[in-house]
This record gives sequence, C-alpha cells and structure tokens, in this order.
Amino acid sequence: MIVYLNSMPPVVMPYGAAPAYCFPLTEYTVYVLFVICLMHAVRKGIPYVTYLIGGLLFGLLLEFVDVYFLKGYTYGRFNIMIGAPPLDIPFWIGVGWGVIIYSSRLYTERLGFSILVAAAIDSLLALNIDLTMDVTAYRLHMWDWGWVSLQKDPLNSQWFGIPYNNYFGWLMVVFSYSWFSRLFEKRIRGNTLVQLLYYIGVMLLSIFISEIILFSYFKYISDALQSIGVLSLTRLLTFLCFIIAIVVYRWNRRTKPVASLLSLADWIVPAWFHGYFFVWFFIAGFNHENPWMTIFAILNLIIGIMLHYGYFMRRTRQA
Repeated sequence: MIVYLNSMPPVVMPYGAAPAYCFPLTEYTVYVLFVICLMHAVRKGIPYVTYLIGGLLFGLLLEFVDVYFLKGYTYGRFNIMIGAPPLDIPFWIGVGWGVIIYSSRLYTERLGFSILVAAAIDSLLALNIDLTMDVTAYRLHMWDWGWVSLQKDPLNSQWFGIPYNNYFGWLMVVFSYSWFSRLFEKRIRGNTLVQLLYYIGVMLLSIFISEIILFSYFKYISDALQSIGVLSLTRLLTFLCFIIAIVVYRWNRRTKPVASLLSLADWIVPAWFHGYFFVWFFIAGFNHENPWMTIFAILNLIIGIMLHYGYFMRRTRQA
C-alpha cells in the first residue's frame, strides 16, 4: 500500500498480509462469543434476547450505511461476507457490535445506574475496547480507511492511522442504541411471550432512530462543521467530554446494585477483545512502529483491566 504526499517520497504501509489463520480465527471466535451471550440472554428472558439480536442487526445496518453510502472504508476478505465486493461487509463485524453492546449493558445494569448514565458508560466501555482493537486490526488489513485515495500517511494520520470520526461513531452508536432501547423498554411490563412483539418493536424502533441520527450526522452535519473549521478531533473531544459529564453529574443517582455471581457472558467479551488484539499487536511487531502508539496501547489495556477486574471482584464479594 503506497501513498504519495505531493512531491515527497512514497509512504509505504510496511505490513504484509496477516497469517492465513488470523482472519478465520478472529471471525469464528466472535461467533463463539455470540453463542455464549445468546445462551445467557435466553436464560435472562425476552428483553435480553431482543437487545442482543438488535445490537447485531444495528451493527450490520450501520456498517452497510458507512460502507455503501458514506464510503468511509472497505473490508478485507472473510469467510462470511454480506453484499457485493468491494462494498461487502463481514458478518462477524455485526456480530461483534452485538456482543460488545450486550456485554457493556450487563456491566452497567448490575451497577444500578439510571438510563442516561448507563448508556454513557456503555459507550465508554465500547470505546475502550475499540482503542485496543482498531489500531491492530487495521494493520492486519482487516479493514482499510482509504488514506491512499486521500494522499495521506496511512500509519500516522489522525490517531495512528485511525480516523477520529471512527471513535466519535463508536461513542454515538453505542450511546444512542443503549439509551433508546432502555428508554422504550421502561414502558413494557412482564417477560412472557405476549411481550415478544413489544420488545421486537422496541428493538426496531431503537435501530431506526439511532440510524437516522448517525446517517444525518455523518452525511450532513459533519461536513457542515468541517466547513466552518470544527475539526473531527474537536468534535470527538467535545462529545467525549459530554459523555463523561453525564457520568460525573449523575454518578450518585443509582438504585441498589444487583448482587449476584458473574456469568461467563459478563466478562468474556471485553477479556477476549482486549487480550486477542493486544497479543496480535506484539506478535505482528506493531509495537516497534511508534513508541507512543505502544504506550497508549498498554495504558488502554491497563484501564480495561482496572475497569473489569475491579468490577468483577466487587460483584463477587457482594454476591
């Protein structure tokens, strides 16, 4: 992969294709995570099943919108692809969205936060996972951000080759789906088959509203802000501060936390995403590329461990 920067020498993406086993290992492991989450959701009831399935469908739809309409990026070749090349989407990406959104909700639900705070923390937990995943997966050629066509350095543009808009999208995607789903669910009582259609309606309505917001932002609002000098990094930091402010301001407005032993579904998703892509970061030699990138990768992993290990120990003691 070569990029020409005006009269400068070509900037080369120094990493070749990932080992042959990397893509199928990644893809099928995510399917296993989905089965674990689905088994947990079935035991918990209809609201959890529809929330998990809705996260999967939401992930596939937003990826389709990004790839087909917004032309934000393209994907590498996996075994199960949806659509026609080169604008097709790996099925496991939608599944990944589903399990990340689902596991984040399990985390916040046990702590007894209000709907708004829970949605905000869900989005921060998902961002923590993506900060570990994206830098590594991009260098493994799982997806391509199109820096070549933009004539920019593929390794150092924005956040080590990852657009700031990507992280803005992660925050907005998880926050909007989590918030709308919980908000609409509040009006439903019961957990029987009679309520199934209501929960399906909640799922579809949450997806629809969230997609409209996301598409409108990236299709129209983002360009308008860019034209008046509000850069993508500024937008990301502003929205991130907004999310953090929600958490800080309403932190103490909690109900009684749920005291029960954690299941496999509570921790396996963040543990796998952090561990798997962090290990690949070093196996593939990406740690030699940029010392700052390596420092941030280690710090982000430490933050993830502190968040989930501390949460795990607290729930275990309470149970």
